Amino acid sequence: MAGEIDTSEPRSGPTLSSLNWLVQLRWGAVVTQLAAIAVVLFGLGIDVPWPWLLLVVGVEAASNMVLAGRSTSLEHDPARVAGAILILDVALFTVLLLLTGGSYNPFSFLYLIYVTLASVVLSSGWAWTVAVFSIACFRGLFVLDPLPGDDPHAGHLRSHLEGMWLAFATAAAFIVYFVQRVRQALAQREAELARARDLSARHQKLSSLATLAAGAAHQLATPLSTIAVIAKELENELAQTERNDSVIGDARTIREQVERCREILAHMATEAGQSPGESCRVVKPRDLVGAALADLDGGERVDIEVDAAADGRQLQTPARSVTQALRAVIKNALEASDSSDGRVAIAVHGRNQCCFEITDTGTGMSPDVLAHIGEPFFTTKGPGRGMGLGVFLARELIEHLGGEFTVTSAPGRGTRVAMSIPNEPV
Repeated sequence: MAGEIDTSEPRSGPTLSSLNWLVQLRWGAVVTQLAAIAVVLFGLGIDVPWPWLLLVVGVEAASNMVLAGRSTSLEHDPARVAGAILILDVALFTVLLLLTGGSYNPFSFLYLIYVTLASVVLSSGWAWTVAVFSIACFRGLFVLDPLPGDDPHAGHLRSHLEGMWLAFATAAAFIVYFVQRVRQALAQREAELARARDLSARHQKLSSLATLAAGAAHQLATPLSTIAVIAKELENELAQTERNDSVIGDARTIREQVERCREILAHMATEAGQSPGESCRVVKPRDLVGAALADLDGGERVDIEVDAAADGRQLQTPARSVTQALRAVIKNALEASDSSDGRVAIAVHGRNQCCFEITDTGTGMSPDVLAHIGEPFFTTKGPGRGMGLGVFLARELIEHLGGEFTVTSAPGRGTRVAMSIPNEPV
């Protein structure tokens, strides 16, 4: 019948491309650190423990080679890998600071680079983890490399450095908080744009369908009229000559079916999934369900339950179009529950919105099929049993009215379609 339409928000966090980007940044950091060591040693003539510095940079380079070589195999869990790498980088940077002045080193502010990078690339939990770890490592510089006690300015210098640490901790917290807020806003905006693009694409398909239906109605109107006239003349002639009731009945059937075809084409040309020209009228939800079930094959297998809140309210809506949408979904549910005892449940509930839930007892849908449910001309029915427009047109109508159309399904567990219509005051 129908399947689950995925409307979930896009997942935030690093992807394989983010890991590759992180690898490139770390290579840049390695080159920059080697250049800084060279400048300090040969340009400024400052004596630093360069073998240990090269060892730390070598560990960073080696870890980056491992990350670059296994980035594809780590695609299944990029968030944890990226978080662990940034934690490692903070630890290695802390060692570099300890070897080059500790808390005196003016480049301790570069901790903010790791905090900012974590805020941009990682999830909120990992970003706060990197920030707290960086604050702790910065604080650890005061413990592992204390200021000399005989320095007459040690007290003032300690206050200054601890003030720097406090400023860093405050800046790190603000960076994580605001960057995460911006990321969430951007992700929400991206999701809204994706929904708008999807809605625009479906409206274009609906417009194409309307054009196709109008063209078909125009092209077929003349031959159908000709067939109807000839069938009527044949019926009259048979009635005057042979008086063969079976042949006369066949001619009458041809004329009736032609008339039915003309009505269907006229309906497709004027409706095409929308409700132009139909004014809203007051109707009860139970009456909409009853009209949808009228003369529907298998309607005796439908169980209806309307709660008190919905039964006591009235809807102001284009009743005929909503009835057609309900009928299409119920018909799909009956066909999915194709056994003689297969039941279909219709539950109507809601106060601010009137929700119609149609649940079948079919076999459900696989994830691959669910991804395409709601697309025009996509159907799981056999040849000649449907064109794949029922769910598409029903969804378009409900969303056009400002409601929600959701479909959930799982293999072996049936399918549930929920159509919510705004309950406007009457």
